[in-house]
Amino acid sequence: MKRWIFALLFGAVAFVGVRDNLHGALIEGVEFKDSHTLGSQRLLLNNVALMRYKIVIKAMVSALYLGEGVKPAEALKDVPKRIEIHYFWDLEGKEIAKAADKLLAENISATRLKTIRTEIDEMNALYENVKAGDRYSLTYIPGIGTELALNSKKKGLVPGAEFAAAYFSIWLGKKPMDVAMRDTLLMPR
Repeated sequence: MKRWIFALLFGAVAFVGVRDNLHGALIEGVEFKDSHTLGSQRLLLNNVALMRYKIVIKAMVSALYLGEGVKPAEALKDVPKRIEIHYFWDLEGKEIAKAADKLLAENISATRLKTIRTEIDEMNALYENVKAGDRYSLTYIPGIGTELALNSKKKGLVPGAEFAAAYFSIWLGKKPMDVAMRDTLLMPR
């Protein structure tokens, strides 16, 4: 993996002044809605975080949404959740998938990884190249699955609660992409 992509994906996070507004949160000029309604599920914005590369270069901002009544400590359980990632840099889809594989191997056991390998491959195959300003979202609805969307356009759906818990560990697990980003996303606003 190119060194700058690895650094971009695994760099430092800075929690900067997040301004609440009538529409959710605004961070580094990027707005996140206060909620998403998906069928009968309503997901509420929990928090947002800015990830920086080498302290000064903005890499991405992300937002975590949780189902109504879901506590941040329950985020990896079989509960409705959504993570949105707004990119400030261009990245290749195959590099995003490689980074996901590496982080999954650090967060779940080899046995569990083998059990959900098909689902992981299915999700990773959905990633496309992103340009600065693009936004990926991963949304999990219990009993339905995890949907990947790019700029609000659905790319695909992968079923399974076990898969969702594992895949969301990339951002929210014990060894996430960045600990500071995880901690900020899980902190109530």
